[in-house]
Amino acid sequence: MASIIEIEGLTKSYASGFKALNGVDLTIEEGEIFALLGPNGAGKTTMISIICGIARASSGSVKVAGHDIVRDYRGARAAIGLVPQELSTDQFERVIDTVTFSRGLFGKPRNPAHVEKILRDLSLWDKRNAKILELSGGMKRRVMIAKALSHEPRVLFLDEPTAGVDVELRRDMWKLIGQLRETGVTIILTTHYIEEAEEMADRVGVINRGELMLVEDKTALMKKLGKKTLTVVLAERLDAVPAELAEWQVTLKGDGQEIEYIFDTQAERTGVSSLLRRLGDLGIGYKDLNTAQSSLEDIFVALVHREKAA
Repeated sequence: MASIIEIEGLTKSYASGFKALNGVDLTIEEGEIFALLGPNGAGKTTMISIICGIARASSGSVKVAGHDIVRDYRGARAAIGLVPQELSTDQFERVIDTVTFSRGLFGKPRNPAHVEKILRDLSLWDKRNAKILELSGGMKRRVMIAKALSHEPRVLFLDEPTAGVDVELRRDMWKLIGQLRETGVTIILTTHYIEEAEEMADRVGVINRGELMLVEDKTALMKKLGKKTLTVVLAERLDAVPAELAEWQVTLKGDGQEIEYIFDTQAERTGVSSLLRRLGDLGIGYKDLNTAQSSLEDIFVALVHREKAA
C-alpha cells in the first residue's frame, strides 16, 4: 500500500526551550484509519498543526500526497481536510453557504449534489438554511466536519472531533468515518475517547512529551502488550488474601467475594492452572471463573506510566 503522509525528523521547539515535538518519524498509508493517542500536552495537536500548515516546524520534513508542506504548500493543503478542536465558523452565515464557500476556497467548482450529500450524512440537511449562531454546540461541530469534507480531501484530520458532543453525533461520526474509508479517504484521529480508537483504527500511535513512543497495528499491539484478567468468584467470602497466594499477586475484590489475577497471555506459563490448584489445596471453593482482555486504554496507561518511571 502506498504512503500518503511521510514525516521525517519532525521537531518543534519554542524560545523558552520547550520541545513540543522531538524527532518524530511516521509514515501513514493511504486509506487507513490511524489513531494518535496521548495525554494533554503530548504533542498531538502540534503535529497536526504542522502537517496542515498552521504551525511551522523547527526542523524535519513532511510530505502529504507527495507534496512537501513547505515547498508545495498549496498542493499539500488541497489534499487535507481538518476538523480542529476549537469551533471557528462565521456565526451569521447559513450552514449551506459556509460549506459551499469552503469548497470554493480550494478552487473546486460548485457541486450542490456533493454538498447536499455531506449535509445529509451529518444530519444537517434540515438545518441547511439556519444561521450557525442558531445551532447547538453539537450541530456546530457537524458543520466543521462538513466544511472539512467540502473539497473532497484525500486525508482527513479529526482533532478530538467528538470531545464534548452528544452520543448521537459520536455514532454519526463513526458511521461517516467508515463510509469515508470505503471511498479511500485516509483518516488521522486524535482522541481522548480510547474506545473510538479501539472501534475504528487500523493502527495506533502513542505520543507522549513530544516523542512517538510506538506505532503498531492495533490488533498486534493488543496481542503483544495486552494482559488478561482472571476473576475467580468465590463460594465463600474471604477477609484477606491468604499468604499462600502471594506468588500470584492476586487482589481481593467484590467485598471479599472475588479474587482477581492478572496474567500475561504471551507467557510460557500463565499461572492460571497452578493458582486454581492452590485454591483447591487451601480448601477455597469457587462458583465461577471469568476472563477479560485488557482494553486499549489499559495498554495506553501502562505505556505512559512505564515511560514516566524510566
